[in-house]
Amino acid sequence: MKVIVDKRDRAGLFRDRMAQAMAEKGITQSGLARAAGVDRSTISQLLAGAGARLPNAQLVAECAAALAVSADWLLGLTERPERLAELLATSLTMTEAPRALIDETIFGWHQEAAGYKIRHVPATLPDMLKTRAMLRWEYEPQLGRTVDQAIGASEDRLAWMARSGSDYEMAVALHEIEAFARAESYYRGLPAEVRSGQIARLRDLYRQLYPGLRIYVFDARRVFSAPVTVFGPLLAVLYLGRHYIAFRDRVRVQGFAQHFDWLVREAGTGARDFPALLDRLAAEVGL
Repeated sequence: MKVIVDKRDRAGLFRDRMAQAMAEKGITQSGLARAAGVDRSTISQLLAGAGARLPNAQLVAECAAALAVSADWLLGLTERPERLAELLATSLTMTEAPRALIDETIFGWHQEAAGYKIRHVPATLPDMLKTRAMLRWEYEPQLGRTVDQAIGASEDRLAWMARSGSDYEMAVALHEIEAFARAESYYRGLPAEVRSGQIARLRDLYRQLYPGLRIYVFDARRVFSAPVTVFGPLLAVLYLGRHYIAFRDRVRVQGFAQHFDWLVREAGTGARDFPALLDRLAAEVGL
């Protein structure tokens, strides 16, 4: 519901915020007057005035520009003093997503969100749950001789993540797990012994970490999701392949969290039933 603010209150808020911005920027009344293109007496009257009078839109805009704040903030229409361009720069960023096990950007986001719930829709099986053999098969074409060193460093980071106090919820598409078990599509050529070892590791880790780790399986013919991770209330990250797009504004982070919760509600396999799904797939392909 829209809240109507009394003109006197808004005028008083404008004076308080302009004085605050001047103090933080270290600008005098004379300096602000020169920057805004008005007489010093005009600024003095704005700061000392009483009643419900507000300056015209042009003067508000000039003062806001000189003080590096938004006009909406000066007028009490928002609680964020940053201008729109600055808000966009801080609330949405795009960074490169290297094809590598050691991704310092992702690890930094996990550190920032330590203790919060992490919601994750992986692009493939989650790296943090993979065996060394699986990681070697997947990453050796890119990393070459350094793959073992990268795996060791990655395991150190993943061990920290396991101790971080965060709960992990993951939503994985059924066709992804089926393709892995059958060595189809992305997993074509994956040896049976690697798949068998990976399923055994998934069973063991799930038994150890549940309910701190919960995996839901959804049918992508009914619901769909791009790869995304929601780091508590702090940020949501969309994975494009070559880049990550990170959102930090509260409304969008909540939107991504609601999207993930929708996947969970629509999941055909709940968190308690994930081990049974692994057993069924292993039996079907003879692993």
